[in-house]
Amino acid sequence: MRRRRRTGIVAVALCLGGALTACSGSDGDGRIPLGAAGAGQAPTGAVPPEGGVVLVPLDEPVASGPPRGSGDGDTAAPPSEESPQDEAPPTAEQPGTGTADSPDAPPPSTPGGPPPPPPSPAPTPEPPPSGSPVPPADPALLQLTEPVREALDERWCERVTVEFRNIGGKAATSGTVTFATHVIGALGIDWATIETAQPLPGPIGPGAVRKKTFTVCVEAWRVPLGMHIETRDATAEWR
Repeated sequence: MRRRRRTGIVAVALCLGGALTACSGSDGDGRIPLGAAGAGQAPTGAVPPEGGVVLVPLDEPVASGPPRGSGDGDTAAPPSEESPQDEAPPTAEQPGTGTADSPDAPPPSTPGGPPPPPPSPAPTPEPPPSGSPVPPADPALLQLTEPVREALDERWCERVTVEFRNIGGKAATSGTVTFATHVIGALGIDWATIETAQPLPGPIGPGAVRKKTFTVCVEAWRVPLGMHIETRDATAEWR
């Protein structure tokens, strides 16, 4: 009886392990025919058990392969030779410091040695040669003010003051001043205009101002009693 029970347990274990193709009893005598896979006629489907079969659970499941780690029990794979942990981080270039190839980088100085020389100044533009021609100055140009009149004892003469201003680039060395004198009757009628000329007071340099008082007279017979003269205009010619 003890021998049969062991046989049944072994048969159940082998059946569960998948080593046999069928497990069955014969005539209830407790013997289990064992057949190797491939012996006799192979079954075409599932073969139900015959007779009494006792199923006994196993203490541990049958392992079909090496156990895999899960959860906290997993073993981490060792880092490879190209792990990013072994690489050194790139060095960031500090702002404001030039590199060796930068043209603005100052030359390196040796500790304890003399300081680097200062940069050379920009070249000074050369002045034009002294022999270059000077552009010619503008000629003399005189501006005259209106005559300022002053009566005299003789009715055919009067004192006239004129101011001359040279706005040209050269001096007016000589010339002529022409006065236009009007003969005025007792009723204010302009009877005649007589021109007289006198020398230009010179020289008058560029930018200079010269004031001159002239005594202007006409023939006495041209100014009868009751009439007088008025010098209203003055013009100049110069060289």
